[in-house]
Amino acid sequence: MISFLEGNLEEKNPAYVVVNCHGVGYMVHISLNTFNALPDKGMVRIATYQVIREDAHILYGFAGDEERELFKHLISVSGVGPNTARMILSSMSPPEIKNAILGNDINMLASIKGIGQKSANRIIVDLKDKVGKDGVLKSEILAGTDNTIREEALSALVMLGFAKSSAQKAIHSILKKHQGDVTSAEYLVKEALKSI
Repeated sequence: MISFLEGNLEEKNPAYVVVNCHGVGYMVHISLNTFNALPDKGMVRIATYQVIREDAHILYGFAGDEERELFKHLISVSGVGPNTARMILSSMSPPEIKNAILGNDINMLASIKGIGQKSANRIIVDLKDKVGKDGVLKSEILAGTDNTIREEALSALVMLGFAKSSAQKAIHSILKKHQGDVTSAEYLVKEALKSI
């Protein structure tokens, strides 16, 4: 699986880009969000997701990991293929999509070309928990705490055998209680072990 491409941007269109990586030109399908985020020329690094079908190997590209994760969540929904997911990401920004899912805004999602009321409802039902874990915890965990401390604590708890979701919830509640003022991963782990 190709995780990212780093190279010179040879061609840029609203639907795709061509990235020259050491003499090999990769055609990468993108959303309008990614199109707007990329420079017109020069070196770029694009997060990618590869879709392998019987008749084609297709690379989808994203300006950042958040958009790629959302794309992966969207294509996990029954009836939402890669092109539909790309259409959703072209119509709304990742935070807008997450807010629509978390706010049960069926009409907002149904206003996107190719998405009806049923598909919009299915997206909300299937992704509400996933987006809640990814989106809300990342945005709500207080900015005052160093990301590295949070990640180290989470990694330690997962290695100790705890479920990632339980560990995230425990870390989140500790940070909320201390208003983000935590200076070591060790402290976070000790406190989390008391509550898991």
